[in-house]
Amino acid sequence: MNIGVHNLDYVERLHADFLRDPALVSAEWRQFFQDGAAVSAGAGDAGTSAAQGPGARSQLDPLAANLHERLNELIRNFRVRGHKIAAIDPLGVPRPVPPELAPEYYQFTEGELALRTRCETLPYDEPLAVREIVERLRHTYCRSIGAQFMHIDDLAMRRWLQRRIETSQNRLTLSRAVQRRIFTRLTDAVSFEAFLRKKFAGAKTFSLEGSETLIPLLDLALEQAGEQGVREVIFGMAHRGRLNVLTNIIGKNPRELFRIFADDQPEQMLGRGDVKYHLGHSGKWRTAAGEELHLSLCFNPSHLEFANTVVLGRARARQDRRGDEERREVLGVLIHGDAAFAGEGIVQETLNFSRLPGYATGGTLHIIVNNQIGFTTGPDEGRSTDYATDVARMLQVPIFHVNGEDAEAVAQVVRLALEFRQEFRRDVFIDLYGYRRWGHNEIDEPGFTQPVLYRAIAERPNVRDAYLDHLLEQEGLTRDEADAITAARTAELEKALESAKTDKASSDAEPSALWRPYAGGPEPSDDGPATRADAKQLKEWLRAAATVPAAFRLHPKLERLLAARAEMADGKKPLDWGAAEALALASLAANGVRIRLTGQDTGRGTFSHRHAVLHDHDDGCPFVPLQHLGPDQAPVEICNSPLNEAGALGFEYGYSLDCPDGLVLWEAQFGDFVNAAQVIIDQFVTSGEDKWSRLSGLVLLLPHGFEGMGPEHSSARIERFLQLAAEDNIQIAQPTTPAQLFHLLRRQALRPWRKPLVIFTPKSLLRHPECVSPIAECATGGFQRVLADATPAAGIKRVLLCTGKVFYDLAAYRAEQERTDTALIRLEQLYPLGAEFLERALQPYADGTPVLWVQEEPANMGAWRHLHDRFGRTLCGRLPFALLSRPESASPATGSANAHKLEQARLVARAFGDPEPDAAAVLQPAAAAKGKKSAEEKPATVAADKKPATKTARTSG
Repeated sequence: MNIGVHNLDYVERLHADFLRDPALVSAEWRQFFQDGAAVSAGAGDAGTSAAQGPGARSQLDPLAANLHERLNELIRNFRVRGHKIAAIDPLGVPRPVPPELAPEYYQFTEGELALRTRCETLPYDEPLAVREIVERLRHTYCRSIGAQFMHIDDLAMRRWLQRRIETSQNRLTLSRAVQRRIFTRLTDAVSFEAFLRKKFAGAKTFSLEGSETLIPLLDLALEQAGEQGVREVIFGMAHRGRLNVLTNIIGKNPRELFRIFADDQPEQMLGRGDVKYHLGHSGKWRTAAGEELHLSLCFNPSHLEFANTVVLGRARARQDRRGDEERREVLGVLIHGDAAFAGEGIVQETLNFSRLPGYATGGTLHIIVNNQIGFTTGPDEGRSTDYATDVARMLQVPIFHVNGEDAEAVAQVVRLALEFRQEFRRDVFIDLYGYRRWGHNEIDEPGFTQPVLYRAIAERPNVRDAYLDHLLEQEGLTRDEADAITAARTAELEKALESAKTDKASSDAEPSALWRPYAGGPEPSDDGPATRADAKQLKEWLRAAATVPAAFRLHPKLERLLAARAEMADGKKPLDWGAAEALALASLAANGVRIRLTGQDTGRGTFSHRHAVLHDHDDGCPFVPLQHLGPDQAPVEICNSPLNEAGALGFEYGYSLDCPDGLVLWEAQFGDFVNAAQVIIDQFVTSGEDKWSRLSGLVLLLPHGFEGMGPEHSSARIERFLQLAAEDNIQIAQPTTPAQLFHLLRRQALRPWRKPLVIFTPKSLLRHPECVSPIAECATGGFQRVLADATPAAGIKRVLLCTGKVFYDLAAYRAEQERTDTALIRLEQLYPLGAEFLERALQPYADGTPVLWVQEEPANMGAWRHLHDRFGRTLCGRLPFALLSRPESASPATGSANAHKLEQARLVARAFGDPEPDAAAVLQPAAAAKGKKSAEEKPATVAADKKPATKTARTSG
């Protein structure tokens, strides 16, 4: 019986009549319904199993009520799992088919497949045969695009995606002009790679071949972004395909690139610069509609994904500069490799920033260039997930897997992805499946480890030729037109190569207008503008920083803190560390300097000293006093970071690249944890100027000091930063007074010399009664690199040179012992350290006076080795120079609080040339004093010589 013309609603009414009384329907329909019941009953007799599907569960109603249920389950499974059989791999590697994607799983009869029905869960107005619905689902979810979005919990978001995917069957109808544009961009990509391989045989280029569709993808993305109001795009990517993107998207003149290949001016690059496939560039892009976009490709080290958060930080900074609160005018684009995206932990840190208030950028476009291999490691060895992108599911956003050899499918996912970002202000992912035509680099042999894969790759034509065949078949382009496009591109490259050989090389690129007032290079001889501030204004700023609205319910304990700061403003109390920092930030913000301070627990401060973000004691609402200094102040942003270091520091480094006129600070919870960000420090913060001529004024606040808190809460590793210090690349300081901190922060913001500043900040000194400064010291003077001793020099027999908290331990001992023969000098800035500053402090002391460098850190850590390399065994050519420290150690500090006290007491005593105290004198001073008195009343005895069980302080020299 031909039932295809019937509407399912009509059939269901007939079936209901049949169930009431078979005689109510015609003999033909009666036979049809009886056949359906027999099929279902037979399935029930056979037993129900997962393989038989939901159709086997119904014993009597196979057509009407049950048909919709089975059909809806089929539709849902295509939405959930259709991507698993999508033809996304250009190499055609077969994939297992989930049984629930086959109509047989649901036991549809031939009659049921022919029935026409309207399905409320599909966006089709006209009734369709069940067979036609299945076919449309296959076209939508199982062709060249695999759409993953059913993991998203937001129903409105899922329905938005479903409608846009299903109404078009996930296919974009392209005009002839767009098809020609795609072909032209594919030709650009293919011609560029072929030209490099021919002209620079044997050179490493980290070719894009096998994934050339990235170039039209980015082209289409920029065109659509321009339509959506985006005006700036910040790119980040690794080395694979970077040269192609630099030339064909960012707009770098290939002539300049060819000069780098020639490498014929080595004298100009001694000790500096970077390889060509790490370089960045900025350019302009004009869309077909006439909109102009500014493009920036960030410089990148070989550490692959670590540029991710740098890109996000730059995007956030540019949005802030524009006042783009909706975050629509600046787009971040991150181009990942499949192996790195699945393997690098920094990826999760990057994704976690997506919706955090202090870090959100309105959604990043992520593109995974999926080579299906990492160096020599395949997916089976490189990840435990089906897809390289599975970590991205944490963001509850769509992931579009697409066959990179289907350029028109790529065009569809670009449009869909950017429409999603525009609608929801969220990240979105395009997983561009391709392959890597050559080895990890062009001189690598991939056949050693993947012989089968690379035999298959060798047989494949390039994507440009495959797309040309498609256009020729559709009569969208002629062979002559295609050849002309290719010839024109090759001619342009030949011209650029000739120009590179004959024209004079251009000088380094001029800095942007934003950076023109600032400079790098050697530290200037002066400290620039004065860092002191008007005394009256200082009081007003500190009062403002200690004021909350009348209706704000402050925590009772914080009332005392703010009251104390008000007294400091009035000069009744000296400034403590937290007040001096607040005053420095307030003074800068009030005068137009943007402030951004982030880090772990930064709003309150790890040690509960800052309280820059206050919370209403009743409702928890936050209030930031520094945001309420006055109507003309600059923005102040103080926020807690997530619990990571590499991602967070990378973000702030990126922010600082586009905020030279602000003060950008990142604080570690404890300085010890900064080593989790070592890649960012090594590859960006300390070397960015030398490699890429990129300046940064980023400030790192690293709590440091040996206080008995164990090996992971004592040292920010001063020695590592000093080892990285060269050519005045960074500043390293350990200020010991609040006023010194005030002047140091202001100097960083006000002088035009832009270098990263590492500040080792205190912990116990935050509340030390001696670590205070009169507010008047902020109205006079400036930052002092070296703090000399005021003790008269005439009677000095020893000079103790130190930095940081140990000064206060030494000063306390000197006062307690009433020693007037020892001077204490503090190095407040460890690098750059002009010898003249130290010589000035040492000038009063007689020739031959010994100078001891006293440090809390073990001998193999701290600043000693840097100072020894710099000055040797003699300071100023006349003063013996030696070390006093804890002995060498594999870890920074003891885990025993009492052992720490004993070590510290012995270290301090030896600094003054006194005998080391025994444990009782340090740990039980009252009992030791009583025992001493008792011993004095008895005959002397000779104690047994005992070998100490712990390391003793080391003196070298």
